Amino acid sequence: QVHLVESGGGLVQPGGSLTLSCTSAGFTFSKSTMSWYRQAPGKERERVGYIAYDGSLDYTDSVKGRFTISRDNNKNTVFLRMSSLKADDTAVYYCNAKGWESGLGYYDEWGQGTQITVSS
Repeated sequence: QVHLVESGGGLVQPGGSLTLSCTSAGFTFSKSTMSWYRQAPGKERERVGYIAYDGSLDYTDSVKGRFTISRDNNKNTVFLRMSSLKADDTAVYYCNAKGWESGLGYYDEWGQGTQITVSS
């Protein structure tokens, strides 16, 4: 069973930095595409960015140059490093895993989410 657990959320001042972690189990992490999404109150969930199994990356325009996604395949963990945080970054952040593997089939799973609040 695929299991994702985010950690590292909290309150941060504008301009500050924070790093989220997402630890996973139940699938071959190194073969997955790992994404970070966020959902602000009253808004649709949007993809912040992703890191594919081959290390390729992409980010939504609003976070380019401020957020960095990385992965540690030895620890089955994906990270979201956030800097120069703005009030607009306030949201619940979710980790997502997508992929396919023999025995598991296609998977598209979510973590429980972690709240980030950017406020002075």
